[in-house]
Amino acid sequence: MNLVYSDSQGNVFDHPDFLALGRNAEMITEIMEDELIPLPEGATLVSLPFTRPVGIDAETGDMKLVPGDYHAVGALLPQGFTRLLLPGYVKSDKTKALPLFGYTAVVWKDDAFYVAARLTDNPYFWNPIHCDVTELESQVKTLTAKYPENRLYAHLSNCALGYECLTASNTFLQRWEGAVPVSYSCNAGCFGCISEQPDESGFVAPQTRMNFKPQIEEITQIMLEHLRTPDSIISFGQGCEGEPSTQAALIIPAIKQIREQTKMGYININTNAGLTDHIRGIVDAGLDLMRVSTISALDDHYNAYYKPRAYTLKNVEKSLRYATDKGVITSINYLVFPGVTDREEEIEAMIEFVRRTGLKLIQLRNLNIDPESYLGIIPKARGELLGMKQMIEIFEQELPDVVLGSYSHTPKFYTSDRNTTMVL
Repeated sequence: MNLVYSDSQGNVFDHPDFLALGRNAEMITEIMEDELIPLPEGATLVSLPFTRPVGIDAETGDMKLVPGDYHAVGALLPQGFTRLLLPGYVKSDKTKALPLFGYTAVVWKDDAFYVAARLTDNPYFWNPIHCDVTELESQVKTLTAKYPENRLYAHLSNCALGYECLTASNTFLQRWEGAVPVSYSCNAGCFGCISEQPDESGFVAPQTRMNFKPQIEEITQIMLEHLRTPDSIISFGQGCEGEPSTQAALIIPAIKQIREQTKMGYININTNAGLTDHIRGIVDAGLDLMRVSTISALDDHYNAYYKPRAYTLKNVEKSLRYATDKGVITSINYLVFPGVTDREEEIEAMIEFVRRTGLKLIQLRNLNIDPESYLGIIPKARGELLGMKQMIEIFEQELPDVVLGSYSHTPKFYTSDRNTTMVL
């Protein structure tokens, strides 16, 4: 399998004299054949700035930098695919941080690109190719004209057309999972937050956070427009906002008003679940689904990344347990990173966390971060590194009643034959 690299203009090549390598956190490692799948539809190859590609010299068997002014290449995977390895590289400028994306090892073999990844959910619904831009532009015009005073529709129109956010696009296309952002503030200071970064962080946020407090009517207009089919999902908590539960005073009456008018579809919240009292109120108002973001079930790791303000991981666990006991379908948005998530102590802690909270789904989501920056803030490994492939297999064995996936699903997903839709 040949190493893939790029020149300074972004042209991508495979190197006939170098074998590809990957990375598990800080460790350069061999890529196994059973870790590779063909480059998925909807994936993007990108050049990693400030890096040099590392591979195995096919003639000598030595690990070497590719000579010349070249950069490492990674793949950005669509939802439904879990990264197993990072690209093999070293930084050429250690003071520079990579843009906030989830870079995956890519190789050239059998006249095609392959990536170190695993299919973990049906990729169809989140493949950008299924978002018709012409139809989207038409629907944006229709709904913003219908609700000219609704600031949320105006905000989401930029998310859909400017940032190409698929959840925002679904809101206008009135299908699948749609977005209804509500919060401009947050009770966490996530390292590498995609919507808000302090100037000294060294990161550039790829999108801006909403800067206004919506009215209940603006929220309910979007919810009613979207909840038109039995399988529709409308979600509080998007990448363009802060923590939605901080606006429980808006969410609770909005849910109650909607459920007085329609029982159609499902209401979801994507949350850090730290504000347990607020979560209880939202659950009791009529919430159907709850996805909780986490990066670890270990306090020191969790705190280093989320920097929680006035809550702890124990609050998160209490919120999940309450929602589960009230019949809400609960899941975690598990931010995974090769060489960290697959540490022995992380796996053991997460298995126990899942058992205690009774959640139904682990959504494996590739962490978008500069690797060196992330590794610099979290605890060092305390146990054996098992690898992402083995980690997934352990979860499957130890948590047979919990689904491994990549995004939120309606209740029928948990009773249907999921294997029939898991195709490349």
